[in-house]
Amino acid sequence: MIEWLFNPWVIIIVVVAVVIGNIAALKHTANMKFNQEENLRSRKHELDRLNELDKQKHGDGKDIKKGP
Repeated sequence: MIEWLFNPWVIIIVVVAVVIGNIAALKHTANMKFNQEENLRSRKHELDRLNELDKQKHGDGKDIKKGP
């Protein structure tokens, strides 16, 4: 049984199968879209909402001096 596993043809077939599988996986994942634009809009909306809540809680902040 061990002699069969170390047969050069078996090793070549296994290596070729692994390489083809990796190439297929890369081709499949290369074109995936991750909704980056939608996530950016969502984050901007959340940030705007947090800014509004902060202004309500602490006031406008116009009387706060910025910088030295």
